[in-house]
Amino acid sequence: MFICSIDRDVYLKLLTREDTERLFALVDSCRPHLRQWLPWVDAVKTAENSRAFIEGGLKKFVAGNGFEAGIWHKGELAGVIGLHYIDRNNRKTSIGYWLGEQFQGLGLMTKSCKACIDYVFQELKLNRVEIRCAVENQRSRAIPERLGFVNEGTIREAEWLYDHFVDHVVYGMVAREWSAN
Repeated sequence: MFICSIDRDVYLKLLTREDTERLFALVDSCRPHLRQWLPWVDAVKTAENSRAFIEGGLKKFVAGNGFEAGIWHKGELAGVIGLHYIDRNNRKTSIGYWLGEQFQGLGLMTKSCKACIDYVFQELKLNRVEIRCAVENQRSRAIPERLGFVNEGTIREAEWLYDHFVDHVVYGMVAREWSAN
């Protein structure tokens, strides 16, 4: 089980089937907010869709190929952070994340990303981590910028977002740079 205590109010915990209703309720409570930047929101129509996401994350974790963790703040599920596919040959991965609208502005995502990056470099012994954000998503982009990631460029029309493409900024961090921080 993946659990990471960040401070007295915040911890990360691998999402499990018991979190299904909470995850669905969080997504359902802030659909318009999440839909601005996340292409999967409309596909989450029932708690069963959230359960399928959680089960996929558990399979990923068991296979040693990433995870989906809940970000918990004062006992409430605030959002999700995860490692996408882990490329073991090249010792790299990427981080994806989102927060419920009511949990923004509390520093939760910066703390959560920092904990995940520490895990990537210290526990998994990977060499590189990426974060990709829509160019216009300033709140999401602020996280890697705050953590000292390098803006490595823009991928044009990287993601289909309901009715239009969005460009992504690619941020990268390598282990030697992180340890120098």
